[in-house]
Amino acid sequence: MSAFPFICPAPPEWSVDWPALTDQFGWIRDMRECPQDAIFHAEGDVWTHVGMVCQALASFEEFRALPEAERQILFAAALLHDVAKSACTRYEDGRITSRGHSQRGVIMARRILWESGVDFAAREQVCGLVRYHQLPFHLINRPDAERTVYLISQSARCDRLTLLARADAEGRRCADKDGLLTHIELFREFCREQGCLDIPKPFPSAHSRFHYFRTPGRDPDYLAYEAPRCEVTVMSGLPASGKDTWIARHVPDLPQISLDAIRGELDTAPSGSQGLVVQVAREKAREFLRAGKNFVWNATNLSREIRTQVIDLLTAYEAHVRIVYVETSHAGLFEQNRTRDSVVPQSAIERMLDRWQVPDRIEGQKVEWWVNGRLQDEP
Repeated sequence: MSAFPFICPAPPEWSVDWPALTDQFGWIRDMRECPQDAIFHAEGDVWTHVGMVCQALASFEEFRALPEAERQILFAAALLHDVAKSACTRYEDGRITSRGHSQRGVIMARRILWESGVDFAAREQVCGLVRYHQLPFHLINRPDAERTVYLISQSARCDRLTLLARADAEGRRCADKDGLLTHIELFREFCREQGCLDIPKPFPSAHSRFHYFRTPGRDPDYLAYEAPRCEVTVMSGLPASGKDTWIARHVPDLPQISLDAIRGELDTAPSGSQGLVVQVAREKAREFLRAGKNFVWNATNLSREIRTQVIDLLTAYEAHVRIVYVETSHAGLFEQNRTRDSVVPQSAIERMLDRWQVPDRIEGQKVEWWVNGRLQDEP
């Protein structure tokens, strides 16, 4: 895996090579053509704003004092934080809106960095910052502020998110910039008070953390009782990423529910309706769960929504959820796809990439990330 495909500002000049960036990346050209609401962004189009954000970030003493690897992550997040605005921008009632660009931006940023060969842990830290980059502006007004900062801290360092938000505020022309900066500072202090400014919010156990985020109103410091009836390994990953290989190497003796196998039994195409496939899979899972038997749920499970549906079923039977995410390089995935018994069409993989959400640590009692055959540290 390689470093980021763009040069981060560095001493002594701390400058950004704008011509190299604009000539190299199509996603930057898309931002140059994307308008913004003048009330919040009187500076102009998205790329004008992003350029100002990057310059502001490079001017901060806190940014300059960071180790190079951390500066690269923050600079990448600044470059990519609004990457999805071109896909999300609409005109509504005479105003320009880009609702949903943070969530969409995570998926786009992940793909851009994956295709560039960026290290998995660094990439996912960037994605965490992109995912939550707007929240420091508004957290102080939320009734669930405590739970929200605990959630953010599981995927993004809140002190780094504060720096990104400050740059985002400084890199624009708007009437209420001082108000934004005040809210950001309040966000920083709130995170400090909650003990999660520079670390994830600690929980008494992974089981306690899992249930805290699944149960509104739960005490975060409560040590949840754990007596699982069985453990279910839920696979996640793009087609041809190596899920079957991982199963064969690590849990070869466990029975598995394979959606691919069920499709074969039912003679159902992956591009067709999957209702019956899922129904059969869920009924097989219930048989294992009722018997308290460990098994593997083998499917792509690429979106958080799909994984949640599976996890809801498993926890209803008091199963311990182990999520195993498997990934390979961009080139490796398409090479492995060409040589597998059942080739997945390129168009199908493209559609899957549009909903690609890597599992985070709160989704199961245990979450593992395997990249190119190696177990990764938590991103």
